[in-house]
Amino acid sequence: MAVSRPTLLWGIFLIQITCTFFFVADMLPDLFGWPDATPGTPADSVPATGLERGDLMEIAVTVSLLLGTLFSGWELRKSLRRESRMQHQIDKASGAFADLLQSQFDVWGLTEAERAVALMGIKGYSISEIASIRETKEGTIKAQNASIYRKAGVSGRVQLLSHFVEDLLHDSLIPKDTPPPKT
Repeated sequence: MAVSRPTLLWGIFLIQITCTFFFVADMLPDLFGWPDATPGTPADSVPATGLERGDLMEIAVTVSLLLGTLFSGWELRKSLRRESRMQHQIDKASGAFADLLQSQFDVWGLTEAERAVALMGIKGYSISEIASIRETKEGTIKAQNASIYRKAGVSGRVQLLSHFVEDLLHDSLIPKDTPPPKT
């Protein structure tokens, strides 16, 4: 069973919280001069007031751990939200690309078979792979490719793909409210 990245990160963060809690619980009696509640520790062996040099170091380490834990949680939350937003944008762009392909296939008047072959060609499949997937001869795929290229007004696969890449990079596909990239 594979554990998702967010689950793993939250699990590690939970361990960090547990360690922080342990250190804070251990530091508080020293800080406020409370008697040690550890079983088997005589109450008179713990100083009632005053901090020792080791206690100050323990407090500094505990405060650092607490701040680090808070910062880690904040950054983890921010990172996972950003990842979710990016995945949403990728899904949206993927859907836009599929819509762009289908509408251009409509304009060119491609048959269903030609659409399937064109799509596999754009995805990078070789002629032999397309023939194998479609359970047909390579000659049939070559003929369908020739028909696709003729209808699209291109000379080959690279030009066919560049036609769609150019459309994707066109400014009209970028929403007007999108801020320019920061450099």
